Amino acid sequence: MNEPVESFRARARRWLKENLPPAPEKLAADGDEQTWERARVLQKRLYEGGFAGICFPREYGGLGLTQEHQRAFTEESLAYEMPLVLNMPTFGVCAPTILDCGTEEQKREHLRAVLAGDEILVQFLSEPRGGSDLAGLTTRAERDGDMWILNGSKIWSSSAYAADYALCLARTDWDAPKHRGLTMFLMPVHAEGVTIQRIRQTNGSDEFCQEFFDNVMLPDSCVLGEVNGGWAVASRQLYHERSAMGGGSPYFSGARPRIGGEMANLIGLARETGQLDDPRVREDIGAAQAMRVIENQLVARVGQAIASGTMDGPAASVIRLFKAESILLQSDLALRIGGAAGVTGGAGEEHGLGQAGQDYIYRQANAIAGGSVEMARNVISERVLGMPREYAADRDVPFRQVKQGR
Repeated sequence: MNEPVESFRARARRWLKENLPPAPEKLAADGDEQTWERARVLQKRLYEGGFAGICFPREYGGLGLTQEHQRAFTEESLAYEMPLVLNMPTFGVCAPTILDCGTEEQKREHLRAVLAGDEILVQFLSEPRGGSDLAGLTTRAERDGDMWILNGSKIWSSSAYAADYALCLARTDWDAPKHRGLTMFLMPVHAEGVTIQRIRQTNGSDEFCQEFFDNVMLPDSCVLGEVNGGWAVASRQLYHERSAMGGGSPYFSGARPRIGGEMANLIGLARETGQLDDPRVREDIGAAQAMRVIENQLVARVGQAIASGTMDGPAASVIRLFKAESILLQSDLALRIGGAAGVTGGAGEEHGLGQAGQDYIYRQANAIAGGSVEMARNVISERVLGMPREYAADRDVPFRQVKQGR
């Protein structure tokens, strides 16, 4: 029988106060390698204290508790330093996919290591030649006895340099239609033949990476799911990604502030710029708050419906889409309230003066990361609402016959 939520909350409150330092005033950059080493240390502390993997099964190192227990712990942890960078994609996407699709050996080997901070996971999905058409990938894996040899390239892999293992989707049958000839591999990120290059963006961040595979050899034990059944694994992985991006993952621990500003930041911006009594500004803040209330209710409603089986997994795209719209609205309003100060103020100032401008420039990334909002709309229309699928010239065509390039 599970411990009552309020008893668990009280115990977590005492433990957090005694074992974790206060939350830093400013989040460290994901591209900083020290951030990841610090996250490993903090996660190990949570694991040894009995507060890691609250919703993961006990047999794999978790606590086997409910989302209400996780929500209580997250609320109590807001004032403390937490290994937030591990939430995405390690805890929110990759580990749940292993839990759903892995062999018993894979689950016992990797999930406990993840919860203990010994392993960090990453996704190797997107490729330089294609974005949203994931099933059109051309990284190949060819069988050689009981080994697989991988060649190709992946890109836009967040913080791959800091990871230990990757969920890598590759083509294993070129005579099958594109969705049916794929296999998912659980591959060591730093295996021989893997080269990782960090991508420096115009804002100075080098969190994203590109990977090159040159005759990377993997044993059969690295196959996640069935050979040529990789699309089923990827579909489950994408479900977890959309749920996580929408704020509905039960596996997140701790809460990262939303881009665009919490309510306190929007109010602070208005106060710092002398607009707190302006009716227009107050209406803007009210609109942002209303969006947040709806978002929280939607996440709870869709999450419960999927868990109970009254809605299917593709419904996670609803909360993914709404989350993106919410972030767009909040970043727009933050810059509108901040005005010139949102551009000229220093980044990282108390109420986001200056940071509002940077968040506005970055806002569109939230409509792309974790699957674009255009893809989310397609999933909602076709797989949730049952509307006709749009035409695809390569449907049911052997991938070898699909025209590539111009």
